Amino acid sequence: MMNTKFDAIVIGSGISGGYSAMELCKKGYKTLMLERGRMVKHGDYPTAHMDKWDLPNQNNVSLAEKEKHYFKQDKLAWWVKEDVKPFINKDDEYPYDEVEPFAWIRGHHVGGRSVMWGRHCPRWSDIDFEANKKEGIAVDWPIRYADIESWYDYVETFVGIAGQAEGLKQAPDGKFIAPFPLNAAETKLREAVRKKYPNRVVTPCRTANLSEYKPDVHLGTRGQCMARNRCKRGCPFGAYFSTQSATLPVAQDTGNLTLKSDAIVMEIIYDSELKRASGVKVKDANTGNVTIYNARIIFCNASTVGTAAILLNSRSEAFPNGLGNSSGELGHNIMDHHYRMGASGTLEGLEDEYYKGRRPKGFFIPPFTNIDDDTREKGYLRNFSYQGGASRATNIPEGIVGAELKNEILKPGTWRINMECFGEILPYHDNKMFLNFDKRDKHGMPIITFDAKIRENEIKMREHAVKCAVEMLEAAGCKNIRERNLLSESAIGACIHEMGTARMGHDPKTSVLNKWNQMHDVPNVFVTDGACMTSAGTQNPSLTYMALSARAVDYADKQIKANKL
Repeated sequence: MMNTKFDAIVIGSGISGGYSAMELCKKGYKTLMLERGRMVKHGDYPTAHMDKWDLPNQNNVSLAEKEKHYFKQDKLAWWVKEDVKPFINKDDEYPYDEVEPFAWIRGHHVGGRSVMWGRHCPRWSDIDFEANKKEGIAVDWPIRYADIESWYDYVETFVGIAGQAEGLKQAPDGKFIAPFPLNAAETKLREAVRKKYPNRVVTPCRTANLSEYKPDVHLGTRGQCMARNRCKRGCPFGAYFSTQSATLPVAQDTGNLTLKSDAIVMEIIYDSELKRASGVKVKDANTGNVTIYNARIIFCNASTVGTAAILLNSRSEAFPNGLGNSSGELGHNIMDHHYRMGASGTLEGLEDEYYKGRRPKGFFIPPFTNIDDDTREKGYLRNFSYQGGASRATNIPEGIVGAELKNEILKPGTWRINMECFGEILPYHDNKMFLNFDKRDKHGMPIITFDAKIRENEIKMREHAVKCAVEMLEAAGCKNIRERNLLSESAIGACIHEMGTARMGHDPKTSVLNKWNQMHDVPNVFVTDGACMTSAGTQNPSLTYMALSARAVDYADKQIKANKL
């Protein structure tokens, strides 16, 4: 007979879902992990070993296929490619509606976006956690850096974060393994920027790639990074952190995990007498059969949008507008990072310098505006950071073939430095998503509608961010500088860092979750994915999701053992 009773249920198998499930299993809880997409096992990465010439159309998806299947995701011209296509949902099969343009980048499969994520893992600081309260924006975070500092340590030790300590209050140092070093041009940029702008720091990206292998820390499923820079295709070496390579093997080794793929969570069931969630209703994506699974605690890790959609669809007499939504904030305050802004330029000299391999990441420039009174900007609130890199392209003259072409291909061209800026979007209540119960997808689930946009504060920030990028390239001696501010390509969702639809807060009247990522209204339901975020910062958020997940599991475990949950 099918087992339908568990100690814990985790909805979603991505970055946060994998971590939640692993921690629950390690603590002895019989845990059911539900993934709405197909099974992908470690190594099931069909394009991982292909060269560009092995892929159709030099890795470009045909225009006809884009128009048929990827007409919304193709807003990001760089995203829909043959090498990553196996992990991208088709827009015609997974529809959504937009009041304002929204780029929803999804992959429904075991591992979720942990298979093709960006891997940049900086910590948050109190500058981020305190900003809402200091500025009177939205609601105050119910936690501070001290509340999760030890959990950052805990997670980083397991994940393996390559990085370099810099002693910056706005970008706290972590438990780093060896950084991927800056190349010659990036080192020149670092030195020039430090000399002219002492509060701006160019440092190696803090990335979840194993720059070195430590068998006493890392699993047998993971190996050292081969510097191929094919990470988004899935890494057969396990050199970057993913559910498949890291958290799932640990969870499975405990004997406490049950993993079900093709399992669409329709709703979380609420018991009005116990004032608790009793379980989840799940539809098999292949057979259409519906099963109810019960558990003592439920962790929502279906992604910022996916979690909010499930909660909004979990309607009952007690919660007619969605589970735990007495505040009315569920689905609101949706955030992302705005980008598609920055600058690039050529750097003369250093012709005798080159680099080895293709590093997974280049440099990181932490925020340097609005971090204290000395760096205060009058035109906008919050700040921005940069990621980028320097490389040498080939300069091949037109019209050459044969041996002459082969010789030219092997000659490195001019150095070029590129900076991409990531800016913070404020948590506006009017930036939201909601369900259209009169319109359904092929599984009978209500269609999601997005109504969120970049506003005046962010537009002013963009102008300054581009200006600062140009300043730093000029300081390094770059020529032919090209600046960009592509607001039309910066729809919310485009940076793939959605956050905020079930925010944390002190007051149940204005927030969905408490300081432990626990629902104010339904105490045995926890949300530790991007939905929980109260503001967006400028940092890639996955490391914070994992730290909050481990912390929430520890809290739930203590509450259960004290018979309070």
